[in-house]
Amino acid sequence: MYKSLIAISNRKYLEDERAFLKQVEKIAKLGPKALLLREKDLNQNDYEKLAIQVYDICSSYELPLIIHTHYKLAQKLNIPYIHLPLSYLAELKQDPEVASILSTFEKIGTSLHSLDDLNLAKSLGATYAFAGNVFETTCKPGLEGRGLDFLDSIVAESPFPIYAIGGINKDNLNTVLKHGAAGACMMSGFMKI
Repeated sequence: MYKSLIAISNRKYLEDERAFLKQVEKIAKLGPKALLLREKDLNQNDYEKLAIQVYDICSSYELPLIIHTHYKLAQKLNIPYIHLPLSYLAELKQDPEVASILSTFEKIGTSLHSLDDLNLAKSLGATYAFAGNVFETTCKPGLEGRGLDFLDSIVAESPFPIYAIGGINKDNLNTVLKHGAAGACMMSGFMKI
């Protein structure tokens, strides 16, 4: 099950944020496809300190680490995987110097919520994407899931792997895989293991 999942971190799910690195190690032992260090609330310095610690853990378990937003940090740490919000990716690609840096990454991911987003991501050189939210999710209460028809439409038009996100759990993972997703993303399920 875990091999088809990308774990997404969120310290806020833990009662004691100091237990975060132990949680990362628990996740790494399960052997997911990768770990996305999200932690969007951290400033650049705090994110970097945490990323270095998480990278050490991930490396010891041969778990790929995906850096969220901080592409310069990923470059500095020689981490070949970056995930950028679509609007930020579009902004960065307008600067030829930054676009050149981004071209050095093995994987550049983004998040999609529509076919228009998919078309933009394709034009910006994304190599994978998260599509969602497929189901209703606890991290965005009240936001209705876009459903499996949405996932079908994105997968059918995408030239790169699509990972379902939003409300993914062990009960619906096989469903999104049967609908053509390359895998799925899970946050609360991993942060509460």
